[in-house]
Amino acid sequence: MTRTITLLTAASAAALIAAPASAQTLFGQSGPDSWTGPYVGVFGGFTQQNGQGDERLRFDRNLDGNYGDTVTLATPAGADAFSPGYCGGAANSNAAAGGCDKDAPGTQGGVRAGYDYQMGSFVVGVVGDYSVGNQEDSVTGFSTTPAAYVFTRTLNNLAAVRARVGYAWGPALVYATGGAATAEVENRFFTTNGANTFTARLDDDRADGYQLGGGVEYSLAPNLSLTGEYLYSSLDAGDHVIRVGQGTAPATNPFVLAPNTTGTDIIRSNSKFGLHAFNIGMSYRF
Repeated sequence: MTRTITLLTAASAAALIAAPASAQTLFGQSGPDSWTGPYVGVFGGFTQQNGQGDERLRFDRNLDGNYGDTVTLATPAGADAFSPGYCGGAANSNAAAGGCDKDAPGTQGGVRAGYDYQMGSFVVGVVGDYSVGNQEDSVTGFSTTPAAYVFTRTLNNLAAVRARVGYAWGPALVYATGGAATAEVENRFFTTNGANTFTARLDDDRADGYQLGGGVEYSLAPNLSLTGEYLYSSLDAGDHVIRVGQGTAPATNPFVLAPNTTGTDIIRSNSKFGLHAFNIGMSYRF
């Protein structure tokens, strides 16, 4: 990921250095309206979720809708059944000592369309894009059983509409961008606990939020341009609720201890999905 950032930064710097200080033609045109007009394009790149090192699981033991309860053992001291702790990523085994695999970088590819209007050296516009990807974001809790409980969400696609403000310098356009974003998220749950039952009660597959970033667009031919950009998306992925029932576990099971023998609801503590994206794109301007 560091290598990707370095390459994009170097490409952006090269585009700026390559632009002559004197006024020159852009896309075969001269004058202040050389970036004005519609365009379409494609892009692709790498993504990385904004990991939360302190993320954990939260429990609603009495099913009152408040996730601030502790799942306790059936002992006089009532010890925390999840005292082994939590980790960001998917578990390597059913014990905390095995640790977790960190969430790997993902990839994405998409299409976009937009319109720019140039006023002197300043350019304003609007752009919309749609991409498909495979970025995962997992968190694991470990119980004293021992057992592992893994929540994973995958960002399948992402759409955004953003404003764009830039400064034209020769054949280069340096810009900042920001706007609204929405995505489709797939939620999954896995556990090594084979005694209790686990049922999804709420599975929110839509995430809404915002997107911010910036980049450099550079003219390659009269109607063709190359773009290198960074985008950060902050999305509210909602709650994926898992109801734990008794199953084949005894009545002393921590999830179904009296007075509430129905079960326990579990969610992950962070509903936010933060995504860093580093893209290379190509556009055709009309």
